[in-house]
Amino acid sequence: MSHEKISVGLVGFGLSGRYFHAPFLSVHPGFQLKKVVSSRASEVAAFNPELQTVGSADELFSDESIQLVFICSPNETHYPYAKAALEHNKNVVVEKPFAITEQQTDDLLNLANQRGLMITAYQNRRWDADFLTVKKLIQENRLGNVVDYEARYDRYMPAYPANQSWKEIAGEGRGILFNLGPHLIDQALHLFGKPQTVSAVVRNIRPNSQVVDFFTLELGYNDKQVTLKSSLMAHQNHLRFMIHGTTGSFSKGGLDVQEEWLRKDLLPNIPNWGYEPKENGGLLTSEGRSKQINSLPGNYGAFYAGLYDSLVNGAEAVIKPHEIQQITRVIALSEQSSREGKRLTF
Repeated sequence: MSHEKISVGLVGFGLSGRYFHAPFLSVHPGFQLKKVVSSRASEVAAFNPELQTVGSADELFSDESIQLVFICSPNETHYPYAKAALEHNKNVVVEKPFAITEQQTDDLLNLANQRGLMITAYQNRRWDADFLTVKKLIQENRLGNVVDYEARYDRYMPAYPANQSWKEIAGEGRGILFNLGPHLIDQALHLFGKPQTVSAVVRNIRPNSQVVDFFTLELGYNDKQVTLKSSLMAHQNHLRFMIHGTTGSFSKGGLDVQEEWLRKDLLPNIPNWGYEPKENGGLLTSEGRSKQINSLPGNYGAFYAGLYDSLVNGAEAVIKPHEIQQITRVIALSEQSSREGKRLTF
């Protein structure tokens, strides 16, 4: 990999490709977004008329000038597209979920290692304002030893029969355990490491739903309980974190502002990027007193900075292979636990 700009291609230009990746790749001086695989040529051109739209992933992968590929397509295509990209000697970033099974995950990581390439997962929610704030509070021992950690990611999205989005159609790797689960799981593992046990309830709760739209995961540790929840039938979906430690508690509601801003076509190079309104601050309670804690600014750009440093300077990957494997394993154990009604050993 040269120290010049890294040539990038996107597979897919839906929510992920258009609003999460293209803006950051466009403003980072080390990347040059060149080609997009999409049937939405007019939307690609509206974002940047200099981008070239191609009709297939094979056409993109065959371009020897492309050094890095982002896989932003439906979940079940992540493995075959990522595998094909590696076989064409591309470095790869895969949207969540990284893969559907543990075997697929291992295959991709092993293939990248054999070819001397980098493959990693896109886990942008490590740089949400609320999670960065939670991480800082724990690192600074503001809560003491965490004994009870609960994180939620809820939405209200009824299952309308007329909705033909691939995310609402039954299929391998569909549903919120694969779409939202990786965010919550990665955050918990990033804070606490791998658990001793996994227990889960994974269900369809919406009328007409074809896919999993509710889960509760319990990750068991020797010294703490970690609970991760998500529902697509949450009419009131404000709560994000409730954390209790030996010397304090912290609660936080609301979602990071970055996705909202990106959907408004704001580029992530504007002043005060990622700053939440002060009224969205969390509440820290300790020694019988409560105080508002202003959130650190959200910063998805840190993922791309780390990615560039890995590719050009050989720095350690921001999202490490063993972390990707652990996320996939928690998902697999969650499905098994829900089917069998058992708490399983990690």
